[in-house]
Amino acid sequence: MLTTQIIFECSKCGAQTSKWAGRCLECGAWGTLGEVIKSESQKIKEFEKMPTGKIINFNEITSKDFARIKTGIGELDQVLGGGIVPGSLVLLGGEPGIGKSTLVAQMAAAAKNGNTLYVSGEESAEQIKMRLDRLALKTNSLQFLGETNIDIICSTIEKIKPALAIIDSIQTMATAGLPSEAGSVNQVRACTVKLLEVAKKNNIPIFIIGHVTKEGQVAGPKTLEHLVDTVLYLEGDRFHAYRLLRTVKNRFGGTDEVGIFEMQSGGLIEVKNPSAIFLEERAEDIAGSATTCVVEGSRPLLVEIQSLVSRTYFGYPQRRSAGFDLNRLQLLLAVLGKRAGINLGTHDVHLNVAGGYKIQEPACDLAVILAVASAFKNKSLPRDLIILGEVGLGGEVRATGQLEKRMNEAEKMGFKEILAPNFKQPAKGQIKITKIKNIAEAIKYLHLEGKNTEEKNEEN
Repeated sequence: MLTTQIIFECSKCGAQTSKWAGRCLECGAWGTLGEVIKSESQKIKEFEKMPTGKIINFNEITSKDFARIKTGIGELDQVLGGGIVPGSLVLLGGEPGIGKSTLVAQMAAAAKNGNTLYVSGEESAEQIKMRLDRLALKTNSLQFLGETNIDIICSTIEKIKPALAIIDSIQTMATAGLPSEAGSVNQVRACTVKLLEVAKKNNIPIFIIGHVTKEGQVAGPKTLEHLVDTVLYLEGDRFHAYRLLRTVKNRFGGTDEVGIFEMQSGGLIEVKNPSAIFLEERAEDIAGSATTCVVEGSRPLLVEIQSLVSRTYFGYPQRRSAGFDLNRLQLLLAVLGKRAGINLGTHDVHLNVAGGYKIQEPACDLAVILAVASAFKNKSLPRDLIILGEVGLGGEVRATGQLEKRMNEAEKMGFKEILAPNFKQPAKGQIKITKIKNIAEAIKYLHLEGKNTEEKNEEN
């Protein structure tokens, strides 16, 4: 039994609809919907004719470690879980100009596992060579292919079998089997599937670079992240020198590691001691400055939180945050006013994480509250103090994980005291640990209670 159905399909993004329209509702393109006749036949149970597959018992399999390939860049190896796994497909995303092409170029030049094939649909061989010369990178083991047809690229990879292949970028690649243009949802996904098949079949690791949209996601389909083995994001502000390489997905390692680089004229340079970098320009005895410790994967980092509180003269009080979630800041300010009696309803509050770093864990809540209180009271906090703790809605300070690791990092950087919730004193370590239960107790301990300078002046 054969049934016929007429549908309309967008030639740009592949979206389908039952009615014709002048504009595609998915991608917004005009005049791209065309009529397609779709035939459906009655389903036949063909699987009954197929032979059964071979079943393997996991108890009969002896596990063995992957022979990972070292990239020659320690920070990148750490983020990947120890190196590149042969046959893996890795997606590297980031904003334009953040340093994605620079990173893969340095990786290709530093890798010592054999020839590397660099495929680019955006730049010519001369332009790539110009970048390599500027970065003073060796090109003895680097081969170039300027091509956008993914079928030719896959055929070339299978023929020369490079030790590593780099695709820059996936949005410029297309296959002749689809009518849509390069960069569309169908094209990006189809090209990624073909690269995945080549990588698994020939045991060749492939890096693909993906552009990022204004929302911070990989341009094109979100499903691209589900096709690849590892997803890396290169983050940072182009006006700051530091770049953070984060793992969003990793089938062969952890997803909480971070690599830190500094952008210099010679490319991305590894930062071995990021705590010293983030704290090197701290001002002395300034109100509104607090130091805390965050943990990214297995690495503790000391960061400075800066706050500025000023009286509001026009309209509603402003709340601004850089490097810290604005909604979280507003919640903490409400807790500060309700549980500690510091009402900021008539004051603007500005918060900044020094060095362009973005805080994502709640262990810095107490440091944010005390930085704001310090700025409001115009009293500086001790310079050798580390502040840790998550703050609840009741004003209580909750313990955070990996306290001993944070303590060791603080002691190594010369800090003398840690202000944190109640936990057991470690047997080792010379640093002083001051235990507090709630934010009111912490404010009293640091002598931040009482009236601020503006209130005293108004009374006088």
